[in-house]
Amino acid sequence: MAQNDPWTILKILTWTREYLTSKGVENARLEAEWMLCAVCGLDRVGLYLNFDRPLAETELTGYRGMVSRRGKREPLQHILGSQEFCGLDFYVTADVLIPRHDTEVLVAEALKRAPDATAVLDMGTGSGCIAVALKKQLPQAAMTATDISSAALAIAARNAERHGARIEFLQGSLFSPLAGRCFDLVVSNPPYIPTKDIPLLQPEVRDFDPLTALDGGTDGLDCYRALIPAAPEYLTPLGWLIVEVGIDQAGEVAEFFISAGNYVKPVVIDDSNCIGRVVAAQKRH
Repeated sequence: MAQNDPWTILKILTWTREYLTSKGVENARLEAEWMLCAVCGLDRVGLYLNFDRPLAETELTGYRGMVSRRGKREPLQHILGSQEFCGLDFYVTADVLIPRHDTEVLVAEALKRAPDATAVLDMGTGSGCIAVALKKQLPQAAMTATDISSAALAIAARNAERHGARIEFLQGSLFSPLAGRCFDLVVSNPPYIPTKDIPLLQPEVRDFDPLTALDGGTDGLDCYRALIPAAPEYLTPLGWLIVEVGIDQAGEVAEFFISAGNYVKPVVIDDSNCIGRVVAAQKRH
């Protein structure tokens, strides 16, 4: 990115698209536009209306830094510092799993199954995106969110404050910080990637998402084996446990619910690609 002719918006977008494509980045032109929007303080329409505008030196410097990071496959969300989820903007860093739109299926199902919940638990909250999204839709509910990572909880608390969501954050594994408490609804997006598959993930995930938010053990199901049998003790009568699962895991996770013996027949909910993405079951009363 260095030559005598001025770097106009169109010229630098064209160069960046070619560069990022060569680095294996998908949607390179679109991502180039998003980064340039952040640097220039414009929206995408503004970029298109100013294709011939030369960039100031400060803009070039900031943009070069972003492009360099993205060329190393650092996630765009880390570079821009945010990710949209359920219509809300969430602050993200390398301390938390980047919110995925697949997880919106979990939120939608929770709202469908327990619209009158007054006590809700988000286990393994990460960025806090699930807890915040649910709290915005269930203002009557006392919302609790847990995580084993203090760094993740700090990000989640920041996101809760950003959206005016009053949430209780507790550190600990599974139900360890919740002795004696019960909830109408427990939701979780636990780590579910089999350990052997982690080296095969895209660099953006493998190298930048927290390993503890990815690694679900040998077959990816370790957390479900621990969570599902333990949850009934912490559910109110007819309370719901709703979990996100990985590809081809829904059947086995549903069997965990059945084997536990404390639940009504579990329900599998597909995502937009017809993949079983969420398993939900109600405590047997």
